[in-house]
Amino acid sequence: MHIAVLMGGWSAERPVSLQSGAGVADALESRGHRVTRIDMDRDVAARLAEAKPDLVFNALHGSPGEDGTVQGMMDLMGLRYTHSGLATSVIAIDKVLTKQALVPHGVPMPGGRIVKSADLYERDPLPRPYVLKPVNEGSSVGVAIVTADGNYGDPISPHATGPWQAFDELLAEPYIRGRELTTAVLGDRALGVTELKPKNGWYDFDAKYTDGLTEHVCPAQIPDEIADACKSLALEAHRLLGCKGASRSDFRWDDERGVDGLFLLEVNTQPGMTPLSLVPEQGRHVGMDYADLVQAIVDEALKDGSVRDGPQ
Repeated sequence: MHIAVLMGGWSAERPVSLQSGAGVADALESRGHRVTRIDMDRDVAARLAEAKPDLVFNALHGSPGEDGTVQGMMDLMGLRYTHSGLATSVIAIDKVLTKQALVPHGVPMPGGRIVKSADLYERDPLPRPYVLKPVNEGSSVGVAIVTADGNYGDPISPHATGPWQAFDELLAEPYIRGRELTTAVLGDRALGVTELKPKNGWYDFDAKYTDGLTEHVCPAQIPDEIADACKSLALEAHRLLGCKGASRSDFRWDDERGVDGLFLLEVNTQPGMTPLSLVPEQGRHVGMDYADLVQAIVDEALKDGSVRDGPQ
């Protein structure tokens, strides 16, 4: 097949996307596919029209490659592509819309509310500790944990470095103590559960993508009921949101509360495919090497052609 690999773009996750795209392109070529590499710019539609690929492998992360913008463009162009479609992408990248789609169906997620950044300089929106995060960014971009003894001030100082300087509104959520878990889904199968143990601080952008800063325990050394719950919830979220191909669900688990302490934080519809990424790691655990995984994502995209069902 002739496959165009979309990568790069202009989001905060551009460097990660370039790594994902390069790995995917190499893997596809190793399987005999003809590959056109496209570092996305504003002329992406013209470049895709010129390339005339049989399929587009979407290796973009963040906006506009993960939020439905690029998906809508490719739908209009009649192109087949990997991963989730327009409606699913719009909802899954928005943490508030994701809660609205999943919580009524029994998926446990942290409470929270939208706050204006300017209001943070006057009072805390929740009892400390709490988490502030952009509504529609991934890879822990712009996340801050506000604690009683932190260095953001009390109330938060507008001069303290944090997401309130970059975003007019933020999602405030209660901080969930405990452990960081993640589960990848490919098609209708949950691949496994990984525990993430940052060596310093918490699992932020640097910890995710800097070699040596986070220990990955795969499979996670957790009770079977917690592993089963992670897999079940990840599959249910994947189904309810209408995800296609690969997705990854991130959890926090308060290990003092058993299964009642497990909360889904977000669903990633364009999970990373870098050497440090979690989906390839879980793929290896179930016997799929990197090229196998990439080919499986391609095969999933071809099952229903360009049809994208959207959320359930």
